[in-house]
Amino acid sequence: MPFVLKKMFVQKKQKAFLYLMKELDYTQKEAQRLIAKGRLFVDGVPMCRTAGEIEGEFEFIYFEPITKGLVPHAVYDEFVLFDKPSGVLIHPQNRNTPYSLIDELKYQFGRDANIAHRIDQETSGLVLCARNKESERDIKMMFQERDMKKKYLAMVHGELKEELCIEAPLLRSEDDSAMVRMVVKVHESGKASKTDIKPLKYFPSTNMTLVECSPYTGRQHQIRVHLFHVKHPIVGDPIYGQSEEEMIKFLDRELSDEERIKKSGSRRLLLHANELEFELYSNKYHCKSNIDFEKICFESMKA
Repeated sequence: MPFVLKKMFVQKKQKAFLYLMKELDYTQKEAQRLIAKGRLFVDGVPMCRTAGEIEGEFEFIYFEPITKGLVPHAVYDEFVLFDKPSGVLIHPQNRNTPYSLIDELKYQFGRDANIAHRIDQETSGLVLCARNKESERDIKMMFQERDMKKKYLAMVHGELKEELCIEAPLLRSEDDSAMVRMVVKVHESGKASKTDIKPLKYFPSTNMTLVECSPYTGRQHQIRVHLFHVKHPIVGDPIYGQSEEEMIKFLDRELSDEERIKKSGSRRLLLHANELEFELYSNKYHCKSNIDFEKICFESMKA
């Protein structure tokens, strides 16, 4: 379990954040942020005052990364790339999350390494990670300024014959009811969003098309919603294109592989982050996944 509750003891009264800085090598900002999040307990009660003092025994929850041996796709001085498998979270959802990509990154490259962007849990493919605070800031700025060219592969339902440029504004639902917990929709009051779609190969036996997707904006679920909008939902999508009943069963982890394949065509979302192209510190990079996505697609269609 990456989050560990550790009993600690300090003999002389002192500021809690100073002790964490000295003993666990945190910066002042990191130490105070963790205290504010309720990670330090005195007599079982979380200390939330960042200037609080400690003396004697206390408990502290800290992140201790683990590894499952995921080999990096590529390693450079300033950054590293992982080819993330489908099903692996980028960050822990809560303290009980057993493993996420941030575990692997920090286990292999140290505490200053950090993930620079996100892809969905079920989306596989390239994730760019910074190896230090400076490159983290600069890489995140590239994504923010849209200086990062991204290409995804997706298997979609139906035959797509022509290239498409989808410019449909996206709005995240404000409804927090159980029926609509994570839905994004096309809506005129949403944020401007643009995705280019290029058909690569049609499979008549399954009536599916392998497409290349180039998003110019980075909205939540953008590719999934845009393809659903043009009536070519991604194979295996448990949200867009499914009934509310099936959506809820998936969110509550009650949907079996057999049911999901029957309803959506695959036991996983068939979306893959395939290419990243960017310039960093005067060097140009064009990174491409080594995964045989077409093979994975057809393997995922079998129970």
